[in-house]
Amino acid sequence: MDNDTPDAARRSRRRPATPSAATPARADHYRRLNNPFKALRVFSDDRVAAMHEAALGILENLGIKVLSQAALARFEAGGGEVDAASSTVRLDRGLVGASLATAPRKITLHARNPARHVPLHGDALSFGPVSGPPNVMDLAGGRRAGSLLDYANGVRLCQSFDVMHLLGAFTEPQDVPVQFRQLEMLHAQLTLSDKIPHTFCRGSAQVADCFEQVRLACGLTEEQFRDTPCTYTIINTNSPRVLDGPMADGIVDFAVAGQVQMITPFTLAGAMAPVTIAGALTLAHAETLAGLVLAQLARPGAPVVYGSFTSNVDMKSGSPAFGTPEYVKAQIGAGQMARHVRLPWRSSNATASNAPDAQSAYESQMSLWGALMGGANFVLHAAGWLESGLSASYEKFILDIEQLQMLAEVLQPVGAEDDDLGISAVEEAGPGGHFFGTQHTMARYRDAFYAPLVSDWRNFGAWSGDGARTATDRAAMLWRSTLEAFTPPALDPAAAEALDAFRRRRVAAGGAPPSG
Repeated sequence: MDNDTPDAARRSRRRPATPSAATPARADHYRRLNNPFKALRVFSDDRVAAMHEAALGILENLGIKVLSQAALARFEAGGGEVDAASSTVRLDRGLVGASLATAPRKITLHARNPARHVPLHGDALSFGPVSGPPNVMDLAGGRRAGSLLDYANGVRLCQSFDVMHLLGAFTEPQDVPVQFRQLEMLHAQLTLSDKIPHTFCRGSAQVADCFEQVRLACGLTEEQFRDTPCTYTIINTNSPRVLDGPMADGIVDFAVAGQVQMITPFTLAGAMAPVTIAGALTLAHAETLAGLVLAQLARPGAPVVYGSFTSNVDMKSGSPAFGTPEYVKAQIGAGQMARHVRLPWRSSNATASNAPDAQSAYESQMSLWGALMGGANFVLHAAGWLESGLSASYEKFILDIEQLQMLAEVLQPVGAEDDDLGISAVEEAGPGGHFFGTQHTMARYRDAFYAPLVSDWRNFGAWSGDGARTATDRAAMLWRSTLEAFTPPALDPAAAEALDAFRRRRVAAGGAPPSG
């Protein structure tokens, strides 16, 4: 039985008239999420169009600095105006428009397990974990440099919860030399999970290593791999108006290989971008379009996701702030800009808190609602982000999973058929009665409501008598028990051997140092 489709999820909520031992448990699979709510707007349509035109003016008149000679050559061959002395490229709006015309509107990422495919279009919504912090933290071990074990644990945790749809770099394994890091990270993803793997862009040699590992795990020929998006990367511009070498080369590498890239300027209003939300989004829009043009010049039809990560800074200290009202409005506005150019949209869940505390919870809640209300197709850093992205927290990961599952339940359809109205229960309970024992309740109580992962709903006496554990304490217990119970998904033995042989061969050859 397939319980991972929207129809199956709806069926699981319809219960027989009488309780039965065969009654299935409440559906808790969140592999396919769709956002039924209409996206909010912070700008009128004419101002969105004006911001788009302003971004085209930035590219046409000011341009973007590109720190890759190969990328500059592609821009020039494709019609861009290149100033070699300043490494600046200017792009006329006709070239940008032509590039937008070839970019696909619908993208599906293919996992080696077909049940884990992820659509990135329309009202589809997916989540991925915190990605890239150099540090990890937990209640027992404190804050420390991330290790390969921590990285692998992040993969295990992602695999364990269906509300995580894509993998990510839970932490940078600092105990692995950089020339071998891409080999170990992809090997962990591909052997411990059957979800969509993440790839860093740190030079063409490292990207090629990653592509080959993904291809082997998925059992694809080189031609099939180029026509099947099955891994993704994040391309960050260096705002304002700089595209560095590894990112520019990564755009080309991913485009040529037909793999998904999420072009995401990281703009902080008042520091790396204009202090206004509209100004920061306009600059980010221009930088995203510049990356998209390069991708389409490398391969027309290359899958590109419109990424946004715009927030503000603390004007007293200059530190980044996340989960702020401005962050929420910037998310909603970025969603409008993405829809204006008809591209899938990636957002983020972020907090500036240094601990898995109340601040981290309310800033993440603000971030997640901004992404949901803005109509995001993919939310990166959805679980585990702390310290403005410098640390991944085991406890915060679990606390975020709780929030994500609750949001996923909000997205589920609400039954309103005649039997859902409960008239028979009203009659059976009678005036002043209760509904605990009515037939209507007894047929539905097992899965009538969301069962929390972390929340403790007992009264004070029961809670205090059981150790008075906080949500963070309970999250610590849960991530440990999840790892203890973890069993990796099956991997074809031939694919596993091919992966091991490739890794051994590349390690023996000295790996591949990052570029740039």
